[in-house]
Amino acid sequence: MKTITILGATGSVGSSTLDLIEREPDKFDVLALTANCDVDKLAAAAIRTNARRAVVADGSCLGDLRTALAGTGIECAGGADAVCETAAMGADWTMGAIVGCAGLPPVMAAIAQGGTVVLANKEPLVSAGDVILEAARVHGATLLPCDSEHNAIFQCFDFERPESVRRIILTASGGPFRDKSLAEMRAMTPAQAVAHPNWSMGAKISVDSATLMNKGLELIEAARLFPIDHDRIEIILHRQSVIHSLVDYVDGSMLAQLGPPDMRTPIAYCLAWPDRMATPMAPLDLVAIGQLDFEAPDPVRFPALRLAREALDAGGARPAILNAANEVAVAAFLAGRIGFLEIAAIVADTLAGYDPVAPETLDGVLAVDAEARRLASERVKDCVA
Repeated sequence: MKTITILGATGSVGSSTLDLIEREPDKFDVLALTANCDVDKLAAAAIRTNARRAVVADGSCLGDLRTALAGTGIECAGGADAVCETAAMGADWTMGAIVGCAGLPPVMAAIAQGGTVVLANKEPLVSAGDVILEAARVHGATLLPCDSEHNAIFQCFDFERPESVRRIILTASGGPFRDKSLAEMRAMTPAQAVAHPNWSMGAKISVDSATLMNKGLELIEAARLFPIDHDRIEIILHRQSVIHSLVDYVDGSMLAQLGPPDMRTPIAYCLAWPDRMATPMAPLDLVAIGQLDFEAPDPVRFPALRLAREALDAGGARPAILNAANEVAVAAFLAGRIGFLEIAAIVADTLAGYDPVAPETLDGVLAVDAEARRLASERVKDCVA
């Protein structure tokens, strides 16, 4: 049996992972589950899967977790350090699904054990790409991309002959505001931003989809994962979210991975890799879908794409600053403190005002992240004032 740890077990990706694991309990042994503070959902999942350990990152919730799991024999722990200790327990397969840069230290702890680490959150490769990849090389860890787009590319990319690849094409649904004008977008509310037309996702990534920053972060992530010049990575809008990404070859062939807009498909690919496993998804009905539409993204209405590409081109600490400032700005928007269009503006201002040397260690990345957050938070205060 494959031992499993899920970092971020109560989020959308973690819940989808649990759904697949619970369908084939004879194949998977759940070592540990972590969550931020959703005690009820974490405890219920730990009991259902007979997990050996359950951890809340918010240490103030530990008492409630112990109460919920009293008499089960499941070990309980709390705090950020406990999450990292859990990630270092040596599971065969670890799902990294903690949203934001908070997921970086536990992912690094899992990589240091040399197992298979599945990256569902973009931040480790965006903020600490070189550090993460070097750690994986040193410790012999296998990194598998779980984002639907990167998982699609992973399935289509010829790693033995990368020189045969002409382009990588990332697809984007366009989010809930793809047909809105700038004036309309200025008035959009958090509730409207998280109402994604195709996918069921958490609030933060749903807002990133609305700004298209998620696609900018995926651009940076793809540049880390695949051996291709990043100026040959393109982004197109594809409203139906049926084609999850494409690889264009020099002979004119273009390979695409198609599937329903459900994260259980890429998660299942990672769970069973290098094999495949059955999922509850119905086969695509291409006749019912009828047509597939494509269009270029509008750089004026969605400046996050330009900011991300500029950060990638500049390299060094720029992607980490981009990510940190975006997290602060999105949180402020969700809290009703700033408007939707101010998200990209705050990211741009933070990038313009901070240009440190490239970090070479995890501590260096976290220091850049902390300072970028401080500067972005000051910019948020200016907007509120």
